[in-house]
Amino acid sequence: MNIRHIKLSLFCAFAAVSSCATQQTEISAHSPAATTTGTVRNIPVRTVPQAAPAAVVLPEVKREFRGAWIATVANINWPTRNNLSDEQQKAEAIRLLDLLHNLNFNAVIFQARPSADALYKSSYEPWSYFLTGQTGKAPGYDPLEFWISESHKRGMELHVWLNPYRAFHTTGGAVTSESMVKKMPSEIVKLRNGTYWFDPSNPKTQDHVSNVVKDIVRRYDIDGLHFDDYFYPYREYNGGKDFPDDKSWNVYLASGGTLSRADWRRGNVNKFIKRIYDEIKAEKNHVKFGISPFGIWKPGYPAGITGSSQYDELYADAKLWLNEGWIDYFSPQLYWKEEGPQRFSSLLKWWDSENLRKRHLWPGLNTVGIKGVTDKSAEIVSQIKTSRTILKESDGEIHYSVAGLLQNPQMVSALKNGPYRDKALVPRTPWLKTNLLEKPRLTYSNGGNTARVEWSASDLQKVKRWVLYARYGDQWETEILDVADRSKTLAVSKSGKKLQAVTVRAVDRLGNESAYEIKTVN
Repeated sequence: MNIRHIKLSLFCAFAAVSSCATQQTEISAHSPAATTTGTVRNIPVRTVPQAAPAAVVLPEVKREFRGAWIATVANINWPTRNNLSDEQQKAEAIRLLDLLHNLNFNAVIFQARPSADALYKSSYEPWSYFLTGQTGKAPGYDPLEFWISESHKRGMELHVWLNPYRAFHTTGGAVTSESMVKKMPSEIVKLRNGTYWFDPSNPKTQDHVSNVVKDIVRRYDIDGLHFDDYFYPYREYNGGKDFPDDKSWNVYLASGGTLSRADWRRGNVNKFIKRIYDEIKAEKNHVKFGISPFGIWKPGYPAGITGSSQYDELYADAKLWLNEGWIDYFSPQLYWKEEGPQRFSSLLKWWDSENLRKRHLWPGLNTVGIKGVTDKSAEIVSQIKTSRTILKESDGEIHYSVAGLLQNPQMVSALKNGPYRDKALVPRTPWLKTNLLEKPRLTYSNGGNTARVEWSASDLQKVKRWVLYARYGDQWETEILDVADRSKTLAVSKSGKKLQAVTVRAVDRLGNESAYEIKTVN
């Protein structure tokens, strides 16, 4: 017995003497009806003295963040065309969510703002061209609200994915009067590939994106808000030329600024990231803020790594954000194979060494198109196993994208029969404080060869999942259930071992399990 369990035993013994309440209450069901066959009858229960639960230690449930990106820009994942009816869009969404649910995923990263447009009702930006084929044209429903509701029904988190600075994508139709390009011309520049970009240094840019973020967090029941790797654009977007921010740079110099242009740009992004984190927490503390930056900070970090430098090209000092804990989860896009100049395990270990605040570190995996391997599914499964070995305290990964599952039955089979065989809860986020859920109320009835457990909770609207525990002999079994599940039929005997006890715990949106009561069965 470890020290924590010794302390728990001493505390429970003291609680029994002083008649204090504990979180664990064991209830015994003694009745001749327990052996009656053919009829289901409620079994009377009695409360066992409080000292009894001291020896009861429930097993830990598997925890791992299993997310998938749903890209809407250019109709990559959803909707597949910009001229579908509302019902066709909903049917496609259900298909994707059912696929993820059946593969035991527990999170969806949904792109609700691909390029200063909205796949939700917004007073700040127009409806997306990718949704209706016309910028500013509303559908007959709120897609984001639909995705949130359907994800939560399936026990999956919904994280809203935003591109903070992209103002127009080349596949987004014509630039019309509804576009932010026309509404905020002083804050937006045109790049040589036809894309438009907000100037990250402009205070009006930062205020606008801040308002968009706060509006979403305030009005929608989301679990997380997510930025990807696009800060200042990749140099290829502007034909290899420098980002056209001369006007803002000259204003900075005229004000007495002394930073180099590169440090000034990084400073703009750094202040913005810190601001967004603080503003999300001020609105709703439980909403997690995540970023999925380019997978390499700088070439040579760690030694032997080659490739692009987000620090110098995107002006994204992602290492600083992780060091300072300005995020709740961090998902560097480690889109490379294990063998090569961008070795997966080396990069993940390096990012882990920079995780000074012990935030969640869930790497992004290139499930749809990892290069240089003959068996993509085997490589992805291997990377999941590697990640579990390195990140022992908070497992997780995000797959780019759901297309890697839709288009590759071998990948589906490899995940379902391998690392995702069993369901998992999302890891706890202990630095975000919340009140624990109340313990569920249980009833137990016996029908001979089977037993039925039913439960409910007074704070049901806060419950996101349930965990059912059943003890056969001296072994506990666990099952993770969706929030709509309120009952379960159990065998009274398995492999010659009788059902001895049952309990249920509610799980909140931060992965915390509730108090519980144990019902013993004789």
